Amino acid sequence: MSGTLLGEKRPSSQDLKYDGDVEAALDYGAPTSAAQATGAEFDDPNVDVDAIGDLNDSPYPEVRSAVSNTDDPDMPVNTIRAWAIGIMWAILIPGLGQFFYLRYPSVGISSLIAQLLSLPMGRLAARVLPNITILGCRLNPGPFTIKEHVLIAVLASSGGGESTDIVAVQRTYYNQNWGFLYQWLITMSTLLIGFSIGGITRRFLVDPPSMIWPGTLVQCALFNTLHSQKYAGMGDRGGISRERFFVYAFLGSFVWYFVPGYLFTALSYFSWVTWIAPNNVKINQMFGYSSGLGMSFLTFDWAQIAYIGSPLANPWWAEVNIGVGFFAFTWLLTPILYYTNTWYGKFLPMSSRTSYDNQMKNYNVSRVINADSTFNLKEYQNYSPLFLPMTFAVSYGLSFATITATLVHAFLYYRKQIWSQVRRSVAEQPDIHAKLMLQYRQVPHWWYLLTFFSMFACGVIAIEVWPTQLPVWAFVLSLALSFLYTIPIGILTAITNQTVGLNVIAELIIGYALPGRPIAMMLFKTWGSGTIIQTLSFASFLKFGHYMKISPRSMFTSQVVGTIIAGTTQLAVQAWMFGNIPGLCEKTQKSGFICPGTEVFATASIIWGVIGPARQFSPGQIYHGLTYFFLIGALLPVIPWWLTKKYPKSWYKYVNMPIILSGSGAIPPATASNYVPWLIVGFIFQFLIRRRHFSWWAKYNYVLSSALDSGVAIAAVVIFFCLQYPLRGAIGANSIQTWWGNTVYANTADAKFTPLITLADGEKFGPSSW
Repeated sequence: MSGTLLGEKRPSSQDLKYDGDVEAALDYGAPTSAAQATGAEFDDPNVDVDAIGDLNDSPYPEVRSAVSNTDDPDMPVNTIRAWAIGIMWAILIPGLGQFFYLRYPSVGISSLIAQLLSLPMGRLAARVLPNITILGCRLNPGPFTIKEHVLIAVLASSGGGESTDIVAVQRTYYNQNWGFLYQWLITMSTLLIGFSIGGITRRFLVDPPSMIWPGTLVQCALFNTLHSQKYAGMGDRGGISRERFFVYAFLGSFVWYFVPGYLFTALSYFSWVTWIAPNNVKINQMFGYSSGLGMSFLTFDWAQIAYIGSPLANPWWAEVNIGVGFFAFTWLLTPILYYTNTWYGKFLPMSSRTSYDNQMKNYNVSRVINADSTFNLKEYQNYSPLFLPMTFAVSYGLSFATITATLVHAFLYYRKQIWSQVRRSVAEQPDIHAKLMLQYRQVPHWWYLLTFFSMFACGVIAIEVWPTQLPVWAFVLSLALSFLYTIPIGILTAITNQTVGLNVIAELIIGYALPGRPIAMMLFKTWGSGTIIQTLSFASFLKFGHYMKISPRSMFTSQVVGTIIAGTTQLAVQAWMFGNIPGLCEKTQKSGFICPGTEVFATASIIWGVIGPARQFSPGQIYHGLTYFFLIGALLPVIPWWLTKKYPKSWYKYVNMPIILSGSGAIPPATASNYVPWLIVGFIFQFLIRRRHFSWWAKYNYVLSSALDSGVAIAAVVIFFCLQYPLRGAIGANSIQTWWGNTVYANTADAKFTPLITLADGEKFGPSSW
């Protein structure tokens, strides 16, 4: 029966090299054998690669564990109720996501919320809607199906991108508001060009069975679990239903968030050590949560814990790698560099999202740009070089190292596997899933080409009509960069679930080619690197539809419609926020809408766009030392690779240098305080509970994660619109908001971003010339 796990039995230990359970097969990118870890050919004894066409299932155990090998082509998909529910979520999820993106601590509005809540909604619709026909479509075609559920998920998961950051930076830092049409054109162009490239490269990235896309297997396992009577690999453990568990956990999360989110906010910023010594700068730098290293360990706010992503969603081996990177680079390297005054670190806060001038003030970009936002060298020389807080500088070094580390890691571990699958991807025989999809009409390539050229035209109109200072040839170059890397990066992601980001490469190219043009830099980076992110996202959804046996044309339509709705909604929500929230994106915004991600994006525009990389990282410049991280990143993966070859059965095969180097890359805008509780919760659920109570974990873990996220999200909306936004925030101003529990953490050197060395009025630090 369609929608059930294959065989509904727990995979054998031959199929899975970990604990013998479904999630073990989904440890993204983790080597499942010593041979795989060292880059040997795929060696699963159950796989006969040359006989793929003769198998009645996928040759890959990971796919067999999560994807059904049957299909019901008559199962309803494009129903009125599915589109109605999907469009509702396509508005709510991106809208709420944009609303909370500008807040710290933010709340991750995952599409998983829509996926879980749409199940009871769909079943309710199937129960109460009349069986009538509207415009030739039955309003209630019967029981709510798994394919309708997948269609809703695709609609709810579309959208995203960096274009809203561009708009926010232009409004906040460059005093530019060019209207909704400009914003809509660049948003649709960046999103749908990525979609069209994903469709054009479908033959290489989606159709071949060897393009597994491990991340989609979690989705497949979840949907097959929700629509079957037994749970993935475990059978029915009994207990309350997932739906009831979700309701209980959601209500608990919703009610509790009023405490750390409004009544007792010190429980959120639980830097209790700094309360004891509020004026001791070193203690505040070590234990603080705003500008310190977060060694106070605890928080009672799920929004803080899940700021970098839910710790209940990542495999433990990956969380360990992230933790190693955090401890090594944030708690060890950063204070060493800071207290040795490297890059004048002692004159700045230990951690911050912004940049500074040589008088310890926020870097005033308006002093070094002309009226048209181009760079003014004379004013720059009269003003100040740009200085970065230590965590920000280290994050740039780690991003440099991650680029080379990922390429070297992929070459060492997966070169033979990738090469063999590239050769097979063109002439590879279809597996059972590809055979089952043959009965559905494919999307013609001209649909994707038409999308590409129409969105290309939107991009050209945007950069030519408005003074973006990005020439058309640079726009074409950005797309060429994206298209050039799409297939190799896409294959790497489809096999290993590791993606090479092109942000730094794009910033370097445009920074040297067109220095002193921040708007052009942001647009080039978004089209050059952000497009690849969208391309891979769309390709993964195409593979998701392939696994779940959704018509390619239905996938195309739902993704295009969902993207247009989501992008438009995000822009509308952002415009409303700028018009209705006082002090939006200011450091002192009382409701927490300080725009942390936008601040980081703006700092990057100053570094790479206004001043340019030549005045930051070239020999003789302040941050030239960071360029050595390129070499460090290239060398580090060799160590675990050599150890794995020497000791193939050891734990070394779980060491993943790209993850270690990039794991703490969310700092900034995240702070160190987000990582420690994240790791603690991850250890409890992804290691202890998963190993000792696997049946409970398999049934409730993801449901708990989504319930906590959605409870906090709804509570934060209620708090803002009912208690903070009305009467200009006067509700409770003289009682609740001003008591000790809401102010103690704000009266510390940590909250005031106090550096180790302070200057007298008018005193400067740093080089004498630049």
